[in-house]
Amino acid sequence: MALILSLETSTTVCSAALHHDGNLLGSKELLTPQSASSQLAPIIDQLLKDSKISSKEINAVAVASGPGSYTGLRIGVATAKGLCFALQIPLIAINTLELMAYQVVNSSTSPSPLERGQGGEVLLCPMLDARRMEVYCLLTDLNLNIIEQTQAKIIDQESFKEWLDRRTIFFFGNGADKCKDIIKHINAIFIQDINPSASQLGEMAFQKFIRNEVEDLSSFEPHYLKEFMIKKPKTV
Repeated sequence: MALILSLETSTTVCSAALHHDGNLLGSKELLTPQSASSQLAPIIDQLLKDSKISSKEINAVAVASGPGSYTGLRIGVATAKGLCFALQIPLIAINTLELMAYQVVNSSTSPSPLERGQGGEVLLCPMLDARRMEVYCLLTDLNLNIIEQTQAKIIDQESFKEWLDRRTIFFFGNGADKCKDIIKHINAIFIQDINPSASQLGEMAFQKFIRNEVEDLSSFEPHYLKEFMIKKPKTV
């Protein structure tokens, strides 16, 4: 029996959800950019209130660990760790890109990669915007086996060509939007409106919970993937 609070703050969409043994009890989502810093705590409080659940009943907190927005990830992980320390419960981390692939496989998205999948010929490529023509991405098959690990990749006309010559790839996420006019291969299919969500995060987290795959609270950090660059003011 496990009651898991899940937090997702990797992009401009901020969400929280409650799951009992992997079954969704309730969720809250905000689409306002940069909302995590001011709204994450209030939506957690409202979610618990609406679900008639006390924070002391929570058995674990799950968080999307990145890659993604530096500020969003920092706030989400800090909030999750704070709750875990206060309640003395474990922290579960889920790769944001793997979460997105899980959502596509377990949704009724159209066009469906499951309908197109024949003999392992289809790959999934979740993408998150990393500014300019760079994205954070990975490749999985329809069983969510990792084909190419999480990476920061600069996109050009030759990107994924070796894979696309042999397989259909479904691209999705806010990083895929800027790649549609560059990756023009016949086997490239783009799905719109796929954002990482706490509603599915809790399902994945429950599987880790029952396997006791939890993080070390004192040392855990988000998977930023690359250093956060702070622009220094020009000196006169």
